[in-house]
Amino acid sequence: MALILTFMVVEVVAGILASSLALLSDAAHMLTDAAALGLSLAASRLALRPAGGAMTFGLGRAEILSAQANGITLLVLALLIVYDAIRRLVSPGHVGGATMIVVALAGVAVNLVATRVLAGSGQRSLNVEGSYRHILTDLYGFIATAVAGAIVLLTGFARADSIASLLIAALMLQAAYGLLKASGRIFMEAAPTGLDPDEIGRVLASQGGVVEVHDLHVWEVTSGFPALSAHVVVRAGDDCHRRRRDLQRLLEERFGVQHTTLQVDHEAAAQPPLQIEVSTSLDSRHEGGQARSRS
Repeated sequence: MALILTFMVVEVVAGILASSLALLSDAAHMLTDAAALGLSLAASRLALRPAGGAMTFGLGRAEILSAQANGITLLVLALLIVYDAIRRLVSPGHVGGATMIVVALAGVAVNLVATRVLAGSGQRSLNVEGSYRHILTDLYGFIATAVAGAIVLLTGFARADSIASLLIAALMLQAAYGLLKASGRIFMEAAPTGLDPDEIGRVLASQGGVVEVHDLHVWEVTSGFPALSAHVVVRAGDDCHRRRRDLQRLLEERFGVQHTTLQVDHEAAAQPPLQIEVSTSLDSRHEGGQARSRS
């Protein structure tokens, strides 16, 4: 964060002096990078809190909220850059190509260090992925800015700055789409990517002693935390507890799902056909002037 924020200030000054939209858009992106890192850090700290009270799963989804916020900021910022880039394509101004090249190359070095730090964090979470994509798109943006600066310096084609800005915005939109799609799947309780509920159901139902599997639900509590629940019917007289342990072990070893809730019941025992014998007789006779009936 310190590295990103320090270089952002340098880039804002250079962008104003060079009148470069590409540098200013990179600086704005670096501001969102710093915000993304801060948000990711706060979300990670919240996710470490143990479950308790109403939060029976803990605060793990704070990381998904962070990832979604990162995606939204990338989207909004990209749209603003597209608007300004189109405006400058119509009315281009003077752009300092040499300043663009120097600052962009320095930005490449800074972002390489930042991406190495995040890539080496050893965390596979959508939260860290959100910050990583911020930094990675910024790295590509600096490369595009350096190329645009070289074009401006060699040919005087000032519109190259705006074209580089559009390329940066396109990268940001791609990253935003990926983050919003992934976080949206988790909030909508979709099955984790790579897990097919139909396949899981077929595998469970094919196990020995299993008669039926229904009410199967597969979802992701937070990134890297898949969960599953199902109602399993086994043969009458079978050891339902052993079947449950076998199925849980299968789910963990084959599909990587450790948090499982299986309700295992026996199928209804076969009942003999119900036989009903009905006989009716009526014996009416007068006793003391009254009729008595027996059926």
